[in-house]
Amino acid sequence: MTTPAHGPGPDGPDGPAHPADPSDGPAEPAAAAESSGPSETVSPSGPATPPDSVTQPDPVTPPGLSERERAVLAVERQPWAGPGAKERAVREQLGISPTRYYQLLNALLDDVRALAEDPVTVNRLRRLRDARRSRR
Repeated sequence: MTTPAHGPGPDGPDGPAHPADPSDGPAEPAAAAESSGPSETVSPSGPATPPDSVTQPDPVTPPGLSERERAVLAVERQPWAGPGAKERAVREQLGISPTRYYQLLNALLDDVRALAEDPVTVNRLRRLRDARRSRR
């Protein structure tokens, strides 16, 4: 421990009897604690990324469909009174245009994860799509 620049104080030659102010002591323990954790990883093809940014499976959402994809299938599961009601619900619930909704839905019909998630809905929609295609 270093002695104060003003000489020994009233508490004795070793300094005050109470704990020192954090700004009085050396910063080595704090710096050592910060550097003892995992450091940033440097990839040869890009900038450094912290180790926490590594893509880990979300413990709440099992591997498979995203929340948005599940929401698209949930909209398709519901019965609709008329064509306008469904499009309105797509805009309100999902926040996307009906055109984008149908693009996502069509891609989901070819996705094996969607089939595993909701086989009844996906197979029903595949049959409808195939029937429309055969009429063309």
